[in-house]
Amino acid sequence: MFSFEVGSLLNIAVVLGAGLAVSVMMIWVERRFLGFWSDRLGPNRVGPFGIFQVIADAIKMLFKEDWIPPFSDKFTFVLAPMILPIVMLMALAVIPFAPGVGVMDLNIGLLWIFAMAGLASYSTMLGGLASNNKFSLLGSLRGTGQMISYEVFMGISILGVVILADSFTLRDIVESQRDGWYVVPQFFGFIVFTVAGLAESHRWPFDLPESEAEIISGYNTEYSGMKFGLFMIGEYIAMVVMALLMPVLFFGGWHAPFGLEFGTPLISGLFWMSVKAGFFLLFFILVRAALVRPRYDQLMSYGWLVMLPLSLINLLVTGAIVLYQAG
Repeated sequence: MFSFEVGSLLNIAVVLGAGLAVSVMMIWVERRFLGFWSDRLGPNRVGPFGIFQVIADAIKMLFKEDWIPPFSDKFTFVLAPMILPIVMLMALAVIPFAPGVGVMDLNIGLLWIFAMAGLASYSTMLGGLASNNKFSLLGSLRGTGQMISYEVFMGISILGVVILADSFTLRDIVESQRDGWYVVPQFFGFIVFTVAGLAESHRWPFDLPESEAEIISGYNTEYSGMKFGLFMIGEYIAMVVMALLMPVLFFGGWHAPFGLEFGTPLISGLFWMSVKAGFFLLFFILVRAALVRPRYDQLMSYGWLVMLPLSLINLLVTGAIVLYQAG
């Protein structure tokens, strides 16, 4: 008899399989919505509504030449694309989707996610360094600086949530929002977390490590075939992780708004978690359609001169209020 408890093999297979499948499908969803918002069709030739376009792209990548640049560090060049999807799936493993649904229930779940985000920067850094290409090197330097900087702001922005929940465990954070979502008392933390999350996952308008107009394709300039595909799917898994973290930290996780639970806690929890995460996935796509890319110096200046003070003020005010209420 298979068990569907946290940590069971069935749970692990379903959660990671679903996360990977959603990440792959988001490629098609994003292209369709970008086409709709820019008065184009988007994918529409392979299957109904172009739904099999992702499969066609995967087949094309599989049959492309597996080329490695001369004078590159061959081992590191091959290793770099594998790091990003692996560590993002490891980050996905600690996110609770509903009561009893999740791969791991760590008491340091939030710290685990930040550790995986830190490891993800090695994919960008090593990919550019190993390519023996000046544009790849520039992209890896941009990406490493951007990710390390915005990890600081992201980490400080969620400390207010940790103070209110008195826990680093993601399930405890969700349960502590049963009577009220943290987006209200932590609105500025939510704003900082959203912007930093876009920068961390290299989402537009913060895709400066691979900006085509300036440095060809940045750190993945020399990559083709499935190596390039691994970079791409890793970024989409990171986007899904961010879209799941936002409801967990700020919007009550699987808890229904206004007491609109239905059916069993499992069914209701999965439904509302999917709705909330889906909203943020569409928000990320809309941001890509609506905003323009800033210069790299503008991105870094905005981070250190605006995001850092805002996140610190949010942390200090939250701590002061909690201490005052504690007497």
